[in-house]
Amino acid sequence: MAPRDVYQWISTFLDAQAAELGASRNTLLAYGRDLKDFAAWMDRTNVDVATTTREDIEAYLIDCDAQGLAKSTRARRLSAVKQIYRFAFEEGWRSDNPAVQIRGPGREKRLPKTLEVLEVDRLLNAARQTGRTPADRLRNTCLMELLYATGMRVTELVSLPVSAARGDPRMLLISGKGGKERMVPLSPPAREALAAWLVERDDTNDERTTLGQASSPFLFPSRGKAGHFTRHWFYQLIKELAVTGGIAPEKVTPHTLRHAFATHLLANGADLRAIQTLLGHSDIATTEIYTHVLDARLSELVLQHHPLAQNEDDDTDP
Repeated sequence: MAPRDVYQWISTFLDAQAAELGASRNTLLAYGRDLKDFAAWMDRTNVDVATTTREDIEAYLIDCDAQGLAKSTRARRLSAVKQIYRFAFEEGWRSDNPAVQIRGPGREKRLPKTLEVLEVDRLLNAARQTGRTPADRLRNTCLMELLYATGMRVTELVSLPVSAARGDPRMLLISGKGGKERMVPLSPPAREALAAWLVERDDTNDERTTLGQASSPFLFPSRGKAGHFTRHWFYQLIKELAVTGGIAPEKVTPHTLRHAFATHLLANGADLRAIQTLLGHSDIATTEIYTHVLDARLSELVLQHHPLAQNEDDDTDP
């Protein structure tokens, strides 16, 4: 039997995504935001989720376009609507799927921003200098070295269990999206930074347990609700490191280091399939974007430095 209103549809759908597919918290939050916007539109226009037509959904997309929403936002919202109606059809809540044949606006294909090796070096050096205490500087250095050495997502990094870092590991076990695990190798600088941080982290943890406080299971523990540092905290940190390193802050985000990891590996001859495994991409097509990043960078270098690519205004008549 179908839930009685659209909000119960959304709640049941999200519960199923979490239980059956192991969707991450961030994925569930994104679905929830987009579907609640669709539900609010239905409330305003007196559309019933159980009898929604293809024309109704297309009218919603037109409304999104009229608000000036980006193509990527409209495409994401349509994807969420398609998912919930596919779920409703599979559950028998509806005998049809009104969204199945609707084509989205498409996503604007933008190459991910990345950093030069020199810029990464500046960020790593800035991490060694940034922090109120020696412990803060050891932590910041470890965070940045691990991120660049492994290409982890920031959520994977800040929530790493300390058990994964024990024993001077050559490989790090990472739990990614949907609970999928992968192994990534650690560079010597990353292992060195990790070993130094572990000593400091364990000393602090021992002091807290002596005072009757619970021992933290995380490599980067925090007193916040999650028990570890958040993505937002790391976002602020990396902006601070950019300023210290003399890099434009708008050029640097946590994901930029992940892009740098992939493009630098590719530029040095790494196999695309190996990079796919290291990044935890389920589809090789997602990884292939980095070949375009590299091609664009090589083209830029040729245009800047090759003598035959000089501007015609610089030419002189013989």
